[in-house]
Formats: sequence, C-alpha cells, structure tokens
Amino acid sequence: METTSLEKVEQLALKKEKIFKSGISRYLLRAILASMFIGFGVIVAFKTGSFFYTEAPPWTYPMAALTFGSAIILIAYGGGDLFTGNTFYFTYTALRGKMKWSRVFTLWSYTYLGNIIGAAFFAFLIFTTGLFNSPDVNAFLLGVVEKKMTDPTMELFFRAILCNWLICLAFFLPMSMKEDMAKIITMVLFVFCFFISGYEHSIANMCTFAIAFVLNPPDAVSIQGMIYNLVPVTLGNIIGGSVLMAGVYYYINKPFLSDN
Repeated sequence: METTSLEKVEQLALKKEKIFKSGISRYLLRAILASMFIGFGVIVAFKTGSFFYTEAPPWTYPMAALTFGSAIILIAYGGGDLFTGNTFYFTYTALRGKMKWSRVFTLWSYTYLGNIIGAAFFAFLIFTTGLFNSPDVNAFLLGVVEKKMTDPTMELFFRAILCNWLICLAFFLPMSMKEDMAKIITMVLFVFCFFISGYEHSIANMCTFAIAFVLNPPDAVSIQGMIYNLVPVTLGNIIGGSVLMAGVYYYINKPFLSDN
C-alpha cells in the first residue's frame, strides 16, 4: 500500500508552503536552483548526444537519455523546487484539505516564475563558456528544439500528460525505498524512459529553449515557437501531475488515509 509515501507527499508539500511563508525569496531561489539543475542535465545530455549525432545516429537518443538522469538526482538531493512535481504535491495536499486551493495556484505561479529565471540565468552562463558555439556540438540541440517548436499542438499536449505522470512517479515510488542507491537507480531509469519516449517536460523544454536562444539559432527557433510549445506542454504537465497522480492516488487510497 502506498499510503506511507502519500503521507510523505503531504509532509513535503506542507514543508514547501512553510518555506514560502518564511520568505518568498527563499522559495523563488529553490525554484531557480531546480531549473538550473535541469540545465546541467540538458547540457550533459546534448553534449553526449552530439558525439553520436553524425557518426552513430541510433545511439544519439539512448546516450542522451541516460546522461539526462543526472538532473533528477540534483533536484532530489540538491533541494530544488520544480513546477512539474509541485503539480502533484500541492494538488494532493489540497484534496486532503490540508492546503487552500488559492495557495496551490500561488505556489505553482512562483515555482514556474523561479524556473523561468533559473533557465534564463543558466543559459547566460552557458553562453559565457563558449562550449556550445560550434555547430558540431550544438546541431543536435538546435535540431531537437526546432522540432519541438513545430510539432502539432495536441501531440505536444498528450506527450506532456504522459511525461509528468512518469516524472511524478519517478519522485513518488522511491519514497517507499530505504536505500539511496535504489532510489537513484529508480529515478534515473524513469527519466531515461521519459527522454527516450519523446515526452514533453515544460521546464526541461524551457531550459533547452533558453540555451538554444544564446547559440545563434536558425530562424525557426523563435520566441513564438517557444510559447507555441510551452502553453500546451505546461497544461499537459498539470493534468499529468494533478489528475493522473494526485487525483487518482487520493481517490483509490481515501478509505485508508488518516485525517490527522
């Protein structure tokens, strides 16, 4: 029974709310850190993938997917606050009557804002390094970004639902595990599945787009294209976390949950 893990979800959500009450700047900084941690994952994934992009294309995505798992480890153990996970944590806690819905939407908004700031700042740092200036290195990343900005809206939306369902499970299932190594392996495996499947993660996309914008991208990579992607992907992520995770687990476990 997953009730013990659900209790931890509730405790984590209330802890996040407490941080917010203690100072909005602290909460924002945690959200900024989370998207910067994802930025590290984006860089190592696309840097690794670029080694295979022209010479061994079948290996490009598997190798990028494998290395992108570093991002979830940084977030889980580094104290970051990610919008996608919070769609699950805060919705579940509100369904339990332990958090006001107005607070849920406020916390979502500040988390998303912090994630945007972190993505922009990380992109600036990458720009200053010059490590992605060469077409041999950035071609893979720019190719993926261009595709994300032109794929059909409804496909992006449903990919995003599946994405956050899987990503929330990547954080939720390890809560019942005691060994850190088991937790890490589980999280990395789930992230590998999300990446290799081609699902859409709003904050990962946000970080990838921000990096693309500082690399002298082609005309197809634009602000309009970013908005075109992020609107349906963000909405899909919300449904994946709040409905398929929070709503479903609340409903099926309601008879077994303590009201304390």
